[in-house]
Amino acid sequence: MIGPVNLADDMLESLAQALAGAPVPRVRALHLPPAPWNGSKDGEFGALELDDGSLGLSYVLQDGALAELMQARPGLGLRGADALEVAQSWAHGAGAMRTLGFAAVNALTRHLFNRAGYVPPAATDSIAGLAPRRGEHIGMVGFFPPLVKQVTACGARLTVLELRPELAGPREGYHITLDARELQGCDKVLSTSTVLLNDTLDEVLAHCEHAQAFAMIGPGASCLPDPLFRRGVTLLGGTWITDAEGFTVALARGAPWGAHARKSAIARPAYPGIEALLAAASR
Repeated sequence: MIGPVNLADDMLESLAQALAGAPVPRVRALHLPPAPWNGSKDGEFGALELDDGSLGLSYVLQDGALAELMQARPGLGLRGADALEVAQSWAHGAGAMRTLGFAAVNALTRHLFNRAGYVPPAATDSIAGLAPRRGEHIGMVGFFPPLVKQVTACGARLTVLELRPELAGPREGYHITLDARELQGCDKVLSTSTVLLNDTLDEVLAHCEHAQAFAMIGPGASCLPDPLFRRGVTLLGGTWITDAEGFTVALARGAPWGAHARKSAIARPAYPGIEALLAAASR
């Protein structure tokens, strides 16, 4: 793990270094789901598109970001903007601009991967290969109701960390808490990528030092892995868009976009690292 370096600044510095000496991509468009939210997972994310076709996703339901972006979109002046400058809003902006900045981080990551010819491996399951076993203590950061049974069915103990007080308390076969300290005894941890937007990742990781695996999953977990791996994340499970046009059309309609993307899983031991990827891109 690394010292107390701000994650967003670390990520942005890594991206700037990776882009040094090459043209910085420009923003082509912002794609948003219909507002108000239709209640589906497909309506929870927006996408920033770069001029090379790279798309980066970001969760848009936090702090009213979707409504704010919808209202401001005609005047945002994004088309033609330097994507790295837009990405700075993740570290130094507020509200919906942070959401937009994080989408730019993910789009720039896809741009770099494309340049290097790197395609992340496909995910083998929905719980990041954690393979919980009887007697293990599993932590879940963010409540994933569809995944709970996959953990508890094998006899593992499950502790879920949430920010919403109304969810806290004991459940059948697991426990939901508001206290990150309850993750300290976990053997493995599965986290939502929204910790990257609500600034809770460093606090969570501080209580997971003894976990043998810390996997982060979700469409937003498609950023540059290097700064996260340095902090103790062991797997990044994001979304790899396979059909950009089909994806953006479905997103705008509020329709399912899963047919135009697949889940990816980048494990720390198998990831070549940004320096190796850039070397491959320069050949």
